[in-house]
Amino acid sequence: MATKSNMKGFYKQKKTGISKKKASPSASLGSKVTQPSALISHAAPDLKDDYDAQEELLRQFDLNTAYGPCLGITRLARWERACRLGMDPPKEVESLLKGGKVRLDSLWDGRI
Repeated sequence: MATKSNMKGFYKQKKTGISKKKASPSASLGSKVTQPSALISHAAPDLKDDYDAQEELLRQFDLNTAYGPCLGITRLARWERACRLGMDPPKEVESLLKGGKVRLDSLWDGRI
């Protein structure tokens, strides 16, 4: 019968593929290591969009599912469709869209 000390010598193994390397601290948040760029849509970074109160109102209109889907349709066409169907969309959205100084494409256009 084999003893415990003989068993360790007999079954000597080296584990391969397992390393105890710790995560590199240089890849942590706030490091000066170059990070991959954010997704870019309409020539502006998605995660760093600077927008004003007007664009915020239009984004809220895009996110409101009560006025129907917004994919494949401009904001103005969606507003007009909602008006025709008696959904009473906000008049502020119409005035912004007809003013011509805002983006007519929905928030999701080109991203999905």
